[in-house]
Amino acid sequence: MAFYNPNDSKLLYHVHLKKGDVGRYVLLPGDPFRTDLIASYFDDAKLVAHNREHKTYTGTLNGVKVSVTSTGMGCPSTAICVEELIAAGADTFIRVGTAGRVCDESFDPTLDGVINNAAVRDEGTTIHYIPIEYPAVADRHVVDALAKAAEKLGYNFLEGITQSKDSFYGQHKPETMPAEYRLKERWEAWRRGHVVSSEMECAALFIISSIRKCRASAIMAFTEMEKSVEVACEAIKILIEQDNKKDK
Repeated sequence: MAFYNPNDSKLLYHVHLKKGDVGRYVLLPGDPFRTDLIASYFDDAKLVAHNREHKTYTGTLNGVKVSVTSTGMGCPSTAICVEELIAAGADTFIRVGTAGRVCDESFDPTLDGVINNAAVRDEGTTIHYIPIEYPAVADRHVVDALAKAAEKLGYNFLEGITQSKDSFYGQHKPETMPAEYRLKERWEAWRRGHVVSSEMECAALFIISSIRKCRASAIMAFTEMEKSVEVACEAIKILIEQDNKKDK
C-alpha cells in the first residue's frame, strides 16, 4: 500500500525505512530535533534514517525493540509518516510533544500536561480517509498505560480530548484572520466542551491507527517535555509486559 523509493525498492518513500528498521512500539514527536532527546531514554539507540522531517532512532526498552520517528508539523505529514511506519512493521504509537491549553481545567498550574483519549477533527487530512462523523479516538489500553505510568512517576497529567487544527496562527492570532469570528466562536465551543489541549497531529494519528487496526494515544506537555518522554517510555514498558503476557 505504501510508496517505495524508486532508487531503492526496499526503502519507504518518505521515512526512508525498510521492514524491520523499527520496533512495533514507536514514539512520535513532531520536531526531528526532539528525537535525539527521546532516543537518549532508550538502550543502545542508533540513528537508522533521516529524510525530510522524518528522523528515526531505534533502540530497546526492557530488551524489546522500540523506535522514535519525527512526524513533522501537521496532519498531512503525520499521516504519511504513520502509514509508512505501519508498512515498516509498527503497530503501537504514542505521540509525544507540546500543546496549548484550552478549557479552564487545563490552566491548573500544577499540571504537567495532558494524556489525550480523543481528538477534535478540526483539520482537513482525515476527511480523505473517512467521513467526519467517524470519531478520532485513542486506544484505551495505551491511554491506560500512560495514566498508570504518570501515576507511578508521580506526575500530574490531565486526561481528555485535544483539538487538532491546521493553522497555528489561527489559534494564536485569530484577530489577524478574515475568519476571525468563526475561529473565536469555535474556540469558545471547544473551551466550553472541556477540550483540554490544542495541537496539530493527533487526529491523523488516531484515525489512521483505528482504521489500520493499530493502537495509539498521545501525551502532551504544556511547557518542557521531559516528563512526557519519561511517562511515554514507562508506558511502553507497561505495554511490553502486557503484550508478553498475551503472547504466552
